[in-house]
Amino acid sequence: MNKNEHIGGDQLVNQVAVVTGGAEGIGLACVEVLATHGATVIIADINQTQGEEIANQLKLDGLDVHYYFTDVSSPDSVNQLFQWVHQKNWLVSIMINNAAVALSGDAVEISEERWNQVINTNLSGVWRGIKHSVPDMKKVGKGAIVNISSAQAFAGFHGWSAYAAAKGGINALTRQSAIEFAPDGIRVNAVAPGTIMTPMNEKIFDEVDNPEELRQRWNDNHPIGRFGQPNEVAQAVLFLATEQSSFITGQILITDGGMLVKGD
Repeated sequence: MNKNEHIGGDQLVNQVAVVTGGAEGIGLACVEVLATHGATVIIADINQTQGEEIANQLKLDGLDVHYYFTDVSSPDSVNQLFQWVHQKNWLVSIMINNAAVALSGDAVEISEERWNQVINTNLSGVWRGIKHSVPDMKKVGKGAIVNISSAQAFAGFHGWSAYAAAKGGINALTRQSAIEFAPDGIRVNAVAPGTIMTPMNEKIFDEVDNPEELRQRWNDNHPIGRFGQPNEVAQAVLFLATEQSSFITGQILITDGGMLVKGD
């Protein structure tokens, strides 16, 4: 493919996007869809081997994709990411805050260490992405931030107290940031997926005694009758990252196959 010909069109040409947790699952799907629409995309992920392999493969496909080791739970690591971006003479205009961990436990049984790990990665990691990308967007004169929340921010699921708290915090931070940075031309939204077939969810299935029973129970939660796919979430992210959603900010776009409106 010619570098100047983009599979999905040229909507994002001359824009630089960072996708945290971009080496697998929803993050990888976001990397692919943003790059195919013309963006320069940085995979910011803790998995260096996988991140580098994906970036190299997508480059062979003619896409402008790069990898930089990033641990969103580390302030220094996120700071180093943006220093590297600026050394390339780039300014980030699209920020996808996707990196997350899933550690189970209700509010009593979860340990202090596991609670802090989830909050520091899933919530504070999103804040760090906003904190470092907004100054770039102000220089550009516009920007789009899309945070990956979850249906668990709206409905309780037994045993996921820290995860739900972090995702609920993302929703509040999204709305607050939308108000704070709208005058700068920066839109801030979130996508809240239901159950998506990602490596993170596959790991959950692997760790339970009866994975098929859990799969069926989770599957039955979705009126559409199946789990979602990462690309279906990425399409929602693409919409919020482009000018197609130019009058939308502070919103949480639920992509859950009807799970939250099922009513039973």
